[in-house]
Amino acid sequence: MATQSFDLVVVGTGPGGYVAAIRAAQLGLSVATVEDDRPGGVCLNWGCIPTKALLRNAEVLHLVNRAEDFGIRVSGAEADYAAAVKRSRTVADRMAKGVEFLFRKNKITLFSGRGRLVSPTAVEVAGATGTERLEARAVIIATGSTPKSLPGVTIDEVKVISSNGAVRNETRLRSIIVIGAGAVGVEFADVFAEYGAEVTMLEALPRVVPIEDDEVSAQLARSLSRRKIAIKTGVKVGAVKPGSGDLTAEVVLMAVGRAARTDGLGLDALGVTLERGFVKVSPRMETSVKGLYAIGDVAGPPLLAHKAMAEGVVAAEAIAGRDPRPLDYLNVPSCTYCRPQIASIGLTEARARQNGREISIGKFPFTASGKAVALGETDGFVKVVADKATGEIVGVHIIGPEATEIIHEFAVGRTLEATVEEIVHTIHAHPTLSEAALEATLAAIGQAIHI
Repeated sequence: MATQSFDLVVVGTGPGGYVAAIRAAQLGLSVATVEDDRPGGVCLNWGCIPTKALLRNAEVLHLVNRAEDFGIRVSGAEADYAAAVKRSRTVADRMAKGVEFLFRKNKITLFSGRGRLVSPTAVEVAGATGTERLEARAVIIATGSTPKSLPGVTIDEVKVISSNGAVRNETRLRSIIVIGAGAVGVEFADVFAEYGAEVTMLEALPRVVPIEDDEVSAQLARSLSRRKIAIKTGVKVGAVKPGSGDLTAEVVLMAVGRAARTDGLGLDALGVTLERGFVKVSPRMETSVKGLYAIGDVAGPPLLAHKAMAEGVVAAEAIAGRDPRPLDYLNVPSCTYCRPQIASIGLTEARARQNGREISIGKFPFTASGKAVALGETDGFVKVVADKATGEIVGVHIIGPEATEIIHEFAVGRTLEATVEEIVHTIHAHPTLSEAALEATLAAIGQAIHI
């Protein structure tokens, strides 16, 4: 067995893994990466990127279907779902090639195959041409996560599909049942409904997007219902099988969450501590075993690509001898890209009140935004939760057009420990969607102008 030595080996090249590898290389470390799929991991190949491409296709179709609202008459338009999927695959391929380019640019060695830890500082890679041994003074586990299913329900990627299968499917469905109304569930419901499928969403908890603020959940439920998406909350799925039942559809999409991808890594033999199935890590992303680090989905919630990237930087800098700033997990934006989009940071109103905080609430609806009205996208609002005494921005919750872009103003503000007064004294360009952020902040201190 051939053996090669590096300063760092990163197992997995999703957003966390490739960012960790690049940052470590920037800091002068020799770096190897191990990947059993394509560089970019689930996010670039089967998750974030292809789904956003599909959502963009659905958005364009939505605009075409309402073209007369903008004084444009369209006839003979035909939606080709297979072409939409092919476009999403092209986008994903381009991004994966971009990661490969970045590896070459930063002199990072890529090993193709399945990695297994044989010690805290040694990884065996089983590839198509044999097995190689990689030794390093530190190893980062960045293997991500896999879709979960309900007990007794097998995901066959034909009739019962996961998000991975959904981005591959080129068939325009007539009907689909989506089990789970979190971010993944509502995003795919958006796409399939826009392409004409009869969509039914099932959620065990009392509301859709249950981690979001109550008012955001209620607004999204109204928006989806107007689009004829059936929503059933507080329901338990007893079985999924061929034939007749309480609900029937061509396909069932399982969107009930994701599990850490730890099988076959050799973690048990090394005594790595797990917590609820995820690898337990310190603020420096080190596991219970010295020299072994974990980042991204495998290290626990929130299971978000940008959180994984930030953790990758922390781990790389810690390994390189730096003193990285620990992450503020309350300031990691939560983003859902359905229509209307959702984005949030910090505490919900309910959680802030449960914590005993005296808060003030400011809301501004997009129906009162000149730019939103001009765009013809007025569903939703910006909601600011502020500490009444100090003006601290406790939480922000946005549902509406480009919510996932607007949220960063508040993320930067919270990083800089800005108060609502400082947001208020920042001039926002007119007309923009971001003015809604200003107006909601003004509303939190009783000074809203345009409502």
